[in-house]
Amino acid sequence: MQKLGRYLLEDRLGAGSFATVWKAYDPELDTDVAVKVLADNWASNADVRQRFLAEARLLRRISSPRVVRVHDVGVQDDRPYFVMDYVRGGTLAEKTGHCRPAEALRLAAEAGYAVQVLHDAGVIHRDIKPSNLLLDTGRTPAAVLVADLGSAKQLADASGLTVTTGTPAYMAPEQAFQTGGFDGRADVYALGVVAFELLTGRKPFGSGGRTVLVTQQASTTSLPTLPRELGVPDGIETLLRAALSVEPDERPQTAQAFADALLSREGEERASVRSSGPTRLMVWLAAVVVFLMTTVLTWLFR
Repeated sequence: MQKLGRYLLEDRLGAGSFATVWKAYDPELDTDVAVKVLADNWASNADVRQRFLAEARLLRRISSPRVVRVHDVGVQDDRPYFVMDYVRGGTLAEKTGHCRPAEALRLAAEAGYAVQVLHDAGVIHRDIKPSNLLLDTGRTPAAVLVADLGSAKQLADASGLTVTTGTPAYMAPEQAFQTGGFDGRADVYALGVVAFELLTGRKPFGSGGRTVLVTQQASTTSLPTLPRELGVPDGIETLLRAALSVEPDERPQTAQAFADALLSREGEERASVRSSGPTRLMVWLAAVVVFLMTTVLTWLFR
């Protein structure tokens, strides 16, 4: 079994261009942890190495149950690594297309509240996607935590031109094209993609995202219609269209506003079901009472 510092690496949870994340065991604390290790081919790159360690510091600084926490950092064979909470339940990537609409909306809202924590700390994530959103099944109901701040940027530094980073399918146009800077509404756009994908199992504009359609001058770049059989509450499709607008001013202005709107639409639907249920029950009971009274009166006066 491979070992990093005191940590025993057990299973590879995921790998990207710059790093690999392992499920590991900490024998001193007798607990499972997640260990992120910088890739060999990037270990000697000073800029990448600095960004890797900056991610660890950011995660450590943002103290919230909605953000994965870093507990330790180290270096072995000139490869830096940092140690995080191991969150049981996998990622939202495993839930896309496999949960009921109400659950999809709740998880998308949970993701929005987690992203708002970053924004409140002055940080834009820039790479919100299902695989960077962890599902903590140790809580009831299951909670969503945000992870992987490797592309994160301070809000104060995001107003000018910067290196384009992120995953095309989830990138807002202003982030992809670097048209005068961007802010937290770029993450709101990504949350809109995540919500659509949780509901339908597919990305609204394909793997290339909306920016590819714009570049190719496609005939339409509007949001595909949600399937009617989903039965989502009224207003959800309108909300997603707003979140995925090309213009940041037309989107919900904060991640929390987007999350609140998702839950309010769900709440309205639940209230509607609750109110209609008793109404039908009362009508049924009234019919039964009338029938019984008619039967009794007929028997008494026959």
